Amino acid sequence: MKLRMIAVCLLLIGASAAVPIRASGEMTGSSTQKSGIQLTLPPEDNPAEPVSEEQPAATPESATNTEPEATQSAPVSTQADSAPPKEAELPQHAAHQAATSPLPTDNSWWKNILYKIGFGSDPNPGETVQSATSGIGADADYIIGPGDQIGISVWRDENLTRTVVVLPDGKIYFPLIGEVAAGGKTVAQLKEELEKKLARYVSDTGVTVDIRQSNSMIIYVVGKVNAPGRQILLANTNVLQALAMVGGLNPFADKDDIKIFRQEGGKTVVFNFDYDDVSEGRHLETNIGLKRGDVIIVP
Repeated sequence: MKLRMIAVCLLLIGASAAVPIRASGEMTGSSTQKSGIQLTLPPEDNPAEPVSEEQPAATPESATNTEPEATQSAPVSTQADSAPPKEAELPQHAAHQAATSPLPTDNSWWKNILYKIGFGSDPNPGETVQSATSGIGADADYIIGPGDQIGISVWRDENLTRTVVVLPDGKIYFPLIGEVAAGGKTVAQLKEELEKKLARYVSDTGVTVDIRQSNSMIIYVVGKVNAPGRQILLANTNVLQALAMVGGLNPFADKDDIKIFRQEGGKTVVFNFDYDDVSEGRHLETNIGLKRGDVIIVP
């Protein structure tokens, strides 16, 4: 009986000694291993270590990159410091410029508006007195052109007296000498050339040249006029006279946008003509004298 009691006590003592070790194996926490035995410390016995953020060690590149930033920031600060004086100087400069600059006095735009709507006078009337225009050639000699009829007579030789017509290429045909270029020449120039060529056939020649009929002075009037077409000019003629020759403008014509096209030196030159202005005595310089081949367009 005593032996049984002793054995039970020993079993209880062994069981009580084994319980802490088994329980320590089930607990979580920081553990260390030493000589094959695992020892576990309770959480309260493990001191909390301070958490510190690890910063990367400075490298040579980062050290060099920091220096330009410092140098770049320096001009910014100086520019910011120098900016206020410039802003302070601006009003003074503007005030000085306003004081020295003259006040605008050009109000021609307002006068143009009043004139266009029928109030006030034209701020730019141009010439109000028209000078004599050359037109066909008041001060210049007549230039022979295609279609003109030319009378040529030779003294004491009726067989060489005749009337010729200038061909479209500007040439004429005359006995003994044949083809002669007459277009683009004056009467005096054509007479001199004929005398030189006839001198080989007729002694003591006296040549007379005259214009029997002028058919080359042609202008063209197209657009919104009463009788459009071509017109032959027999005298110096300006734009107003040419419009009268075609019966005037019709009621739908744009009177202030008439244009005259002229060929000069291989180029086309355009002249503007305002019918209302010229008929009221303004901008008379636009009432130009017409020349051979001019085209008047009335939109």
